[in-house]
Order: sequence, then C-alpha cells, then structure tokens
Amino acid sequence: MSEHGLTVSRVYGLDKTLKNDKPKHVMHVFDQSSCVLADAVSEPRQSADFDRGPEQAVGGGPKRALDIVFAIFAILTFLVPIILIMIGLKVYSRGPIFFAHERVGLGGTRFRCLKFRTMVEDAEERLQALLASDEDAAAEFAQTRKLKNDPRIVPYVGAWLRKSSMDELPQFFNVLAGEMSVVGPRPVTEDEIREHYGFDHAYMKARPGITGLWQVSGRNDIDYAKRVALDEVYIKNWNFRSDLSIILRTAAIICRDRNGY
Repeated sequence: MSEHGLTVSRVYGLDKTLKNDKPKHVMHVFDQSSCVLADAVSEPRQSADFDRGPEQAVGGGPKRALDIVFAIFAILTFLVPIILIMIGLKVYSRGPIFFAHERVGLGGTRFRCLKFRTMVEDAEERLQALLASDEDAAAEFAQTRKLKNDPRIVPYVGAWLRKSSMDELPQFFNVLAGEMSVVGPRPVTEDEIREHYGFDHAYMKARPGITGLWQVSGRNDIDYAKRVALDEVYIKNWNFRSDLSIILRTAAIICRDRNGY
C-alpha cells in the first residue's frame, strides 16, 4: 500500500487488546476528509504460515505499563507540534495527513502502523519511474528500502519530519492500542519477515518499537543484516535498563542533526 493512498478514520480505544476486541471511536482531528487518526481500517488478513496470534510479549505487564504512561505523556507534550504539522501538511501537499502501512506485530499479527504522511500523492508512480531509470537508486532501495535523495518527499515539511523523526509521533497511538511499544524492534512488513527474518525469529516475541537498538546504533548507516541481528540482540537481552538507555540515547540523537531520511 502506498503512503498517499490511505485515509484513516478511527483511533483504537485504550482497552483494545490483540485479541480482536472491537475498536472504540475516540476523537476526530482536523477535517473529516483526511485527517482523522485511525484504527487501521480493516481486520488483518490471514496466512497459513503466519499470524500465529498473540503471545506474552517481552517485558510483560511492567513494560506495557511503562509504554502506556510514556505514550500519554508524549502525546500531551507534543500536542501543539502535532497540530502545527497537520496544518503544514495541508498547506504544502494534497492528500491525507496520516499514512498507515500494514506491519507485522507480536506473534505475527498484523496492524496498521501510523505516521504523518511525508510523501506526495503520486509517490508510488514517482518511485517506480526512478527505479526503472536509475540503477544506483534501484540498488540503494533494494538494500535499504529507503532513498537519500527521495523525489517523493513533500516539500519543506516532509524532509524535516523524516530528519527529526517527528513523522512517527502518531505511533504513540499504536502504543496505546497495544500494537507497539515505545522501545522494540522496528515494525517490518510481511515481505521483510519472509526475506530477512524468517518466521522463527525473536522478532515475533516483542511488540515493535517506535525506537530501538537499530535507531541508536547507526540507523541508515548499517546494513539490513546488522539491523536484523540488532533486533535479536535486543529481544534476547531485554531489561528495563536497556529500554531506559535507548530512550535517553534516542532523545540525544533527535536533539542533534541526525542521519534520518
């Protein structure tokens, strides 16, 4: 699903679990056409060798409690920037404000990972045209699934959102919904699980995180194999001290000029 193609409509209730509870309508934000936070639109699709279902996440109840408290604090702290970002996206680009992409979560369940939209409406068409005409860009995208000089980015607002990682602020609503954690492995697609992780990887034992060991260990300067290895290291050696360390290191990185794109 392309970033420009989805308008989301509801936020999950705080009491939603990973056991197919029905989402509760919480709030409407900005205008009803494109800027309402969402529940991920539809029920996850099933697969024979996937979707093993929820299981006890790494860290259990204490980690989950920390997630809820931190997410509420973050949303309240960044409420004004969130509103300004929404206005900026409406001014500089047509289309929905929020983008939700299907990712793999705890136990192989799928969920819609929320972000501020940072790409133009015809992003997919621009990407395919670039990959077809530029071999270097095609190789870069194949290796990292990202592009340093990405022609799809929304002018002014999009590049800043990515560089500062502010595009990921809506993921705190995923945390409240129980689909993500503040700290954990990066949420990945089913294709990435099949190609790089495998169905028995430790990734399945944790909720994906807004930040994690990969983000504070070089981020886009490390290759994909190292990223997969870092996810496994984090999950197998999890403790509260590591989570707090990663949160503090993430804050320090965001306060500096960083290599996000």
